[in-house]
Amino acid sequence: MSATTSTFEMGPVYVPQARRRVLGFVFLGIAAFIWFAFLRGVDPTMNTSMRLYPGGSTVVVDDWVFRTQNALWVMAAGCAAVGAFQLVRGFGRRTSLAFAMVGGMFVFAFLSWAASGGTLNLAGMLRIMVVRSVPLTLGALSGILCDRAGVVNIAIEGMMLTAAMIGTIVGSISTLWIGLLGAVLAGGLLGLVHAVMSIKYRTDQIISGTVINIFAVGITSFISGKFMQPMPQFNDPGIFVPYEIPLLGQIPFLGPVLFRHNIFVYAMIFFVVFLTFMLFKTRWGLRHRAVGEHPKAADTLGIDVFRTRYMAVILGGMMAGLAGAYFTLGSVGKFDQVMTAGRGFIALAAMIFGNWTPIGAMIAGLLFGFSDSLAASLALLRVKIPSEFLLMSPYIITMLVLAGVVGRGQMPAADGTPYEKE
Repeated sequence: MSATTSTFEMGPVYVPQARRRVLGFVFLGIAAFIWFAFLRGVDPTMNTSMRLYPGGSTVVVDDWVFRTQNALWVMAAGCAAVGAFQLVRGFGRRTSLAFAMVGGMFVFAFLSWAASGGTLNLAGMLRIMVVRSVPLTLGALSGILCDRAGVVNIAIEGMMLTAAMIGTIVGSISTLWIGLLGAVLAGGLLGLVHAVMSIKYRTDQIISGTVINIFAVGITSFISGKFMQPMPQFNDPGIFVPYEIPLLGQIPFLGPVLFRHNIFVYAMIFFVVFLTFMLFKTRWGLRHRAVGEHPKAADTLGIDVFRTRYMAVILGGMMAGLAGAYFTLGSVGKFDQVMTAGRGFIALAAMIFGNWTPIGAMIAGLLFGFSDSLAASLALLRVKIPSEFLLMSPYIITMLVLAGVVGRGQMPAADGTPYEKE
């Protein structure tokens, strides 16, 4: 069976001919769904209005108004054309790009149908998407740092939760910046614990991470109920205020969406770019990845496997600490019990979805953030679709990708395997 490979920011993707044809029929099915579910029930005279500036923005842009039926026809035809080309010839190295194009057209068709006869704040929805993606992307970066060195880290949830509490307490009695530092150090300390159990004592890494998660839930709930709730002065750190980047923040539509946030959004973008460069363009990154792929060969070449793994897990813990600080210092300004609500596990899904690459993880984080934002926006439009179904969508897409509809992700070869020096 012949096959092609493709790359779309998320590493190599293997696409056999059978999956290529299946994907073509999927694209045609999406086009048919747009026609049956959306187009047939739309009033030909109905318009859709999309607002291109979020609430409170000083950059006001005219609403984008268009005929709903025309937009749905274009999206259905576009999906059908991509599906037909996929069946006849295939996109080869651009299969993942075709998948993203069809997904984008379907989402736009859905939004046009949902907002038909009303107004959807598109810029506000995208701004919320960016904000909601922050802890997921930072958590995924934590997992990438650990997994790329061969250590599975499912303790991201516990690290985030502990860091959120420590950041709140330290920030309440000092300053926001010191609170942020305390949260990062708290995550790094739990990373050290995970590293010692996984690397030195060769404890099963899944069990080690589960222990940290259980410990984090217990200790944070106890401290919150025993001290922080009776003494609110320890649960009032404030939040980092948004900062508009000069000139860029005044760009119509994109300015308020991307360049008017607090430091956590900018930190997310910085670390995605920085880690992409460090992992794939530097000697440090080559050694880091070599330890996760073939530690024995790396050791033979003089690379200290244990030290590299220790550094990776501690740095991963600190990244998870930064993600945890977002919940309190970057969002609500107070700590609540189990406030991370499973975001650490969703971050692991984003890491796998992104094929263990920073850019891919950010794309996955934005997808999850978009589903949260979409559910809230459609509730305001009174669309008769339960929000739970909208929240399911990124998980369904993740399962399709991981099942190999688009291709197979490639985890580090030695991920989760303890190394014993001969």
